[in-house]
Amino acid sequence: MSKETFPLYKVYGLLEPGPVVLVSTSREGRANIMTMSWHTMMEFEPPLVGCVISNGDFTFDSLTASKECVINIPTVELSKQVVDCGNCSGRTVDKFKEFGLTPVAASCVDAPLIDECYANLECRVVDEKMVAKYNLFILEVVTAWIDPRKEHPQTIHHLGEGAFMVAGETIHLPSKMK
Repeated sequence: MSKETFPLYKVYGLLEPGPVVLVSTSREGRANIMTMSWHTMMEFEPPLVGCVISNGDFTFDSLTASKECVINIPTVELSKQVVDCGNCSGRTVDKFKEFGLTPVAASCVDAPLIDECYANLECRVVDEKMVAKYNLFILEVVTAWIDPRKEHPQTIHHLGEGAFMVAGETIHLPSKMK
């Protein structure tokens, strides 16, 4: 066999689940943004998303209290803001102001949408059974928004240790799924 062992702490980069997103929350009138890449789709309809948010994060407290958030999907043009949002705490920084992002009122939740993002998913927490043990929230997407002007959005994907991959070529293969 020509393979070699791989460090377990790097496995995350092999299984990266999807684009890096910006989670916005609001608690007591104070909006915040958190960079997140630990999420996964769990159901088609209603759309359910599982996401892991550390119990040490400011967003954890806000999401636990408010039970709602917005998953904002940025494109490669926002890479610097995405990384900058992930490298500071909302406890001490107004990330909207600091990184030039525009909050927009959502239609179903109190958390704001980020206007510069390609897509925005308004979510409510529907299951907290695994929060205490795994910091895993189950969110239901209640409203989704997309910028139709962006035909081929290039999302960014975290591979670990400051490395990112940009979504590239799209291929279409036969599928019987509807």
